[in-house]
Amino acid sequence: MAITYLESIVVGALQGVSELFPVSSLGHSILMPAWVGGQWAKDLDMSAKDSPYLALLVAMHVATALALVIFFRRDWVRIIGGLWDVLRTREIRTPEARLGVLLIVATIPVGLAGLLLEKAVRNYLGTPIPTSIFLALNGFVLLSAELLRTRVKVEAVVTPSGRAADLSSQDTVVLPIADPDRASDLRLSQLGVKNALLIGSAQIAALFPGISRSGSTIVAGLFKGMSHEDAARFAFMLATPVILAAGVLKMPELFKPENHDILGPALAGSVVAGVLSYISIKFLTAYFETKTLTPFAIYCLVAGIGSLVFFSIQG
Repeated sequence: MAITYLESIVVGALQGVSELFPVSSLGHSILMPAWVGGQWAKDLDMSAKDSPYLALLVAMHVATALALVIFFRRDWVRIIGGLWDVLRTREIRTPEARLGVLLIVATIPVGLAGLLLEKAVRNYLGTPIPTSIFLALNGFVLLSAELLRTRVKVEAVVTPSGRAADLSSQDTVVLPIADPDRASDLRLSQLGVKNALLIGSAQIAALFPGISRSGSTIVAGLFKGMSHEDAARFAFMLATPVILAAGVLKMPELFKPENHDILGPALAGSVVAGVLSYISIKFLTAYFETKTLTPFAIYCLVAGIGSLVFFSIQG
């Protein structure tokens, strides 16, 4: 079973967009080949025994993670510096350190769930009809979040020492923050461990093909009172270590002897995935400053229900 350059480039483009848009990259990776049919459905069948398709997707996930690292590089430099300070002093002294700790805490639930459940879920549900149902469910959840959410406005506040401010203190000094990215990071650092854990746990839903990782975490953030902008930013930063770690752990799959024929196509598709992932992040971070999940919800409902009808009739 071989995967062509054209197939890999198309899958790379799909991965680059759908991984970060709240529409489920895994769901689209299953549905697209089934929609096209013919040889594509055979070459890109995730449920087939010894299929190289999963190894191909692993390479593209790593490319997406690298795009996230590059886009948020300044944030990660500050966060890693903050975490180093925590290791050195045994204290959480800065907003960047606190945000780093919150990201680690939020990553733990999906890491454990992925190790325990991912293979079983993919084997039993990684086919077009269940995926179509979950994609429609993803749309319903996104739409419900917009209809039911409550929004609490939280300003970025920092004390003169650079520490996160105690909002209840009369001595708090509110300083203007020129860098909007740092202002967002400061707001995120005030989430609290419980909220970070709850938002991080929402990623577990994305183990089901058709449910979006970014969509789940954004919805959880909205229900905890975050703005679309901050919820999306936290979702993307949270996705970075999860996608990168999963990709690195599975990378040996790509270099098995039986997968040597797809190394060239995998490289081509990964370049496309990485470039489009970067463009997608840039677009979405600007989009969520003023807009909502509603268009993505409608798309998922239409695509999910349409796919369910199509594959049910097809048999």
